[in-house]
Amino acid sequence: MKPLIQTIILLTFIINQCRAQGVTPLRLWYKQPAQQWEEALPIGNGPLAAMIFGGVETEQIQFNEETLWTGEPRSYAHQGASAHLGEIRRLLSEGRQKEAETLANAEFMSQPLRQMAYQAFGDVYIDLPGHGQHSAYVRELDLQTATVQSSYQVGSVRYTRQAIASYPAKAIYYHLNSSQKGKLDFTVRMDAIHAQKAVKVNGNEIQLDVAVDKGALKGVARVKVITDGEVKQADGKLSISKATHATLVLAAATNYVDYKTINGDPAARTAETLRQSPAFEKAYSAHLTDYQKLFNRFTIALPANASSQLTTDERLSQFKQHADDPALLALYVQFARYLLIASSRPGSHAANLQGKWNHKLNPSWDSKYTVNINTEMNYWPVEMTNLSECHAPLFDMVKEVSQTGGEVAKEHYNAKGWVLHHNTDVWRGAAPINASNHGIWVTGGAWLSLHLWEHYRFTQDKAFLQNTAYPLMKGAAEFFLDFLVKDPKTGYLISSPSNSPENGGLVAGPTMDHQIIRALFKACAETAGILGTDAAFAQKLTQTAKQVAPNRIGRFGQLQEWMTDIDDTTSHHRHVSHLWGVYPGEEITPAATPDLLKAAMKSLNYRGDDGTGWSLAWKINYWARFLDGEHAYTMIRKLFNPVCDAGQKMSGGGSYPNLFDAHPPFQIDGNFGGAAGILETLVQSHLGEINLLPALPKALPDGRMSGLCTRGGFEIDIEWKKGRLAGLTVRSKAGNACKLRYGGKVVSVPTAKGKTYRFGPDLTLLK
Repeated sequence: MKPLIQTIILLTFIINQCRAQGVTPLRLWYKQPAQQWEEALPIGNGPLAAMIFGGVETEQIQFNEETLWTGEPRSYAHQGASAHLGEIRRLLSEGRQKEAETLANAEFMSQPLRQMAYQAFGDVYIDLPGHGQHSAYVRELDLQTATVQSSYQVGSVRYTRQAIASYPAKAIYYHLNSSQKGKLDFTVRMDAIHAQKAVKVNGNEIQLDVAVDKGALKGVARVKVITDGEVKQADGKLSISKATHATLVLAAATNYVDYKTINGDPAARTAETLRQSPAFEKAYSAHLTDYQKLFNRFTIALPANASSQLTTDERLSQFKQHADDPALLALYVQFARYLLIASSRPGSHAANLQGKWNHKLNPSWDSKYTVNINTEMNYWPVEMTNLSECHAPLFDMVKEVSQTGGEVAKEHYNAKGWVLHHNTDVWRGAAPINASNHGIWVTGGAWLSLHLWEHYRFTQDKAFLQNTAYPLMKGAAEFFLDFLVKDPKTGYLISSPSNSPENGGLVAGPTMDHQIIRALFKACAETAGILGTDAAFAQKLTQTAKQVAPNRIGRFGQLQEWMTDIDDTTSHHRHVSHLWGVYPGEEITPAATPDLLKAAMKSLNYRGDDGTGWSLAWKINYWARFLDGEHAYTMIRKLFNPVCDAGQKMSGGGSYPNLFDAHPPFQIDGNFGGAAGILETLVQSHLGEINLLPALPKALPDGRMSGLCTRGGFEIDIEWKKGRLAGLTVRSKAGNACKLRYGGKVVSVPTAKGKTYRFGPDLTLLK
């Protein structure tokens, strides 16, 4: 028996055993093919991504390559913009907002005004005539193996297909198999929605060439067919007959090298990838080893019930009807981890607004990197769920944008350091785009810099802190030392001009900016202390942070969004940016700032529980930090609201049948933010201690997790039963003291690096 067949039999046995024991395997599954893109199932290896529809008579593989964008290398900085900075500030200080916005629109915005768009690449179609009359159809994404599989019966023949995106092979594999010898007949063709495209066939390969409109990038994709059947060429297609099995290997590349260079050779790169591509069995084995090395580090198990046995689309529908399905939450967390591994691997670009999955030439918001929440949210669960390596592409992007952001800091603000406004793209634009009433927001780079600090807090990697994190954090902090200005009314240092994303227009002194700047200054000063460097600079940051305008409580008892008390308590705007200090920040907490916490809760209640997908996800995290597990669970329910019609217009967000987050339309940030929020109800570690079950919803009385990472360099396994802690194991990766909190009890235990410690339900250290 061949190893691949043995593997399939073993996986089938495991799935059946799980069902028999009342445990649901980690899979998304359906009884019908996808009818629309939001029902297809995603695969990815970082640079390459695809959506697998599972069609019977015609299968569609819609694919992307991460560097196919519109545009070309360029500077977005507006030369001489800083000459108008003083006047913009003066107009804002005098309350002349519209005049300030008009001047900024004319003299201060990015050139060109808009950034570029991520592009769909192409499609592979597999036509299987005669398969229309079929039965026993099943389509699934197995998260444990990162495999999309479909199977069905035609007469006495069973047909199975498997799709993987191999990181080691740098290619997508699609394997077809029939249960009877010589019963597999199909054709393969390629196409694209680009106006500039060409398809040619050579031997057992099809090549698709595309060129983007409004840009300088070109792409080449190749599909190689390996089969035991006969292969013929006809009308730009490959025809395969009398086969028992066949494998399609897909490679794609562009002429993009980096944000300054576009002289790559995609034809040569794809040819080499296919030349080195191993056979499917070997590729699948290497794929499993590579993927499971990451995926298997973390587990979460929540109880299965009757709903858990339903198809994924049926489970969403049942959950909407208030049928609790704890295992669905565990599946959602693991699906987010799967998407991170699929879209953000070392050497790839960071996950964008849609991860790497996009089927349009004009995607919503250009499928860029929106850094006033969405890009950061993509990486909220990455450290906690033991996928630290997947953070690396974001750090690479920060390093590149710090270079373009240095030019913008000089030209727009006459400042040292670097700045990033609310969006960037593959060309690393850093200047304010679109319009001044929302595009001039200065703390994108600061927020991204804090991801570097968080990576250190979780890993305790001092080499990373010194060589990568600190230089970038310092540059971001240097910008704000030059940028902050004294408010003539209060005497505080404020951020001006800026805005509170994406609400209220151009202003002086938005609360969110001040929270982020204080957090950056604090992190940068702490880093200098850890590294034993820049003592005077660290002291200046600490002193300056004290002069930044503090959080304020307004006349409605709310946390003010701006310096002036003008919050509209009837507004249900999707951004609740001024609560950044609650999450992902940590300056507003139940114990240290109870009055501010109460005001933040009022603000969130005024905004309401509805929102777009990513907004719902952020609100889960807010309520978890408020230690209100029941309200957090209410928001989880809303995030799971099924969007059955991808074209349906909605006032609020939810989830598509394939569990993709619905803004709507699809944005991947809600998947990542929602997963982080679910975990925040179970474990928090942002206040120098590991707080166990801090906001446990009543609907999740039992469960267990293993491999969860916390700040301070710890990895924990935790189990709870009937709403109470049942057991805890802590592994120390750095040898720091471990402070644990559960209920009203706090214990602190010195640890040794590499040692494991077990605790009882009352936090008693067990021998």
